[in-house]
Amino acid sequence: MEKVRGFEIAKGFEDKNINLPERKTKYSAGYDVECAEDVIIPSFKKGMKPTLVKTGIKAYMKDNEYLMLVNRSSNPGKKGLVLANSVGIIDKDYYGNPDNDGHFMFAFYNMKEEDIEIKKGDCIGQAIFMPYLLADDDNANGERTGGFGSTSKK
Repeated sequence: MEKVRGFEIAKGFEDKNINLPERKTKYSAGYDVECAEDVIIPSFKKGMKPTLVKTGIKAYMKDNEYLMLVNRSSNPGKKGLVLANSVGIIDKDYYGNPDNDGHFMFAFYNMKEEDIEIKKGDCIGQAIFMPYLLADDDNANGERTGGFGSTSKK
């Protein structure tokens, strides 16, 4: 069978009992993504960086697709968790990159007054495969040279 789109375990997580994301119902758009290890997300303080929550997962897809990472609808109300970037975008060429093999993470801020503990195996967000379109005058020909944040490096 030809691989079109899907999920794999990222390098370094092969022996960590990671569950691949899955849809829970027939008409779900998103694949539920679990946390790869226990993590504490501290209560937000001005100037702090978001907590990157590991998934242990990488995603492959077609040339005209990306993976959209979104928060669980219950996270803000129940746990005070909001995504630092509102929506995460995982590009096709992030898969297998030399820095981190394409391992994607969720960047969270915790708006509660107390620290929040996320346990390994807890569902932390959803991943949705999406198509995208190109502008008539698009001429992008650069190549990814690294992982997280590498497309802005010169």
